[in-house]
Amino acid sequence: MAQDDYAGVFARLEKLEAQSAIRGVMARYMEICDTLSPTSPMEELGALFTREAVWTGVGARYAGAFGGHRGRAAIVAMLAQYQGEEGGTPPHFAMNAHFLSSETIRVADGAGQAQGQWMMLQTSTYADGRSDLRSARLNVGFALEDGAWRIARFETENLFSRPVSRWDDPAPVPVPGHRTGE
Repeated sequence: MAQDDYAGVFARLEKLEAQSAIRGVMARYMEICDTLSPTSPMEELGALFTREAVWTGVGARYAGAFGGHRGRAAIVAMLAQYQGEEGGTPPHFAMNAHFLSSETIRVADGAGQAQGQWMMLQTSTYADGRSDLRSARLNVGFALEDGAWRIARFETENLFSRPVSRWDDPAPVPVPGHRTGE
């Protein structure tokens, strides 16, 4: 194999490794956000962002609800509002689950920059008992900082929101060959 061939293989491998790392950053971000409580690892959450990251709600609904936050500390402080307090107010979410799909990740050649886009579905039950289903478009910029891929710009734009009455139906699961409480 010629030297140029190796360089091309290494460049493709580097992009694949970057995409994998970026997926890991997004998965961990969503995992922490799904379980925000007074014991959540907020330092780890902050480390998913670059020092000068920007987190922004865009569009009519999310710009007003979330606004914008600049810098790792400001982003963590905003997300910490959802934790609740040990022995005090409960966490904002009694149940929260994010689902990401329609992924696109583009890694720039040798620049330590990448752009990701996802469609997000979020199912939530709040501390007050209300529940909703919402969808958002996520546009996320990433940068290689201190040897790790981190979120540099996070934009979330609401596509729809809809209240629901409950998530867990207590009816038995229908299984062929089993009677299900008639």
